[in-house]
Amino acid sequence: MKRIKIIISGQVHSVGFRSFLKKNAPILNLKGYAKNLLNNKVEAIFEGKEEDIKKILDLCKKGPENSVVKKIEFKKEKYKAEFNDFLVY
Repeated sequence: MKRIKIIISGQVHSVGFRSFLKKNAPILNLKGYAKNLLNNKVEAIFEGKEEDIKKILDLCKKGPENSVVKKIEFKKEKYKAEFNDFLVY
């Protein structure tokens, strides 16, 4: 199992980006969270299988219909198994 933290930049607030992640993460059996940051970015942590994390990263590059993703930064972290679900803050 793997864990990754990502920061998504662009037009990602008020376009349903966190809801988009909330919809797709459980489909890929990923747990974690997504939240808006004050600097108009979205932060998300995903825990799950490496191939599923790669799939959600591909989805994040596209985003929901009205979003414009300009940059995705990611950092691999130590797997902690700390989530039971995918949450949106």
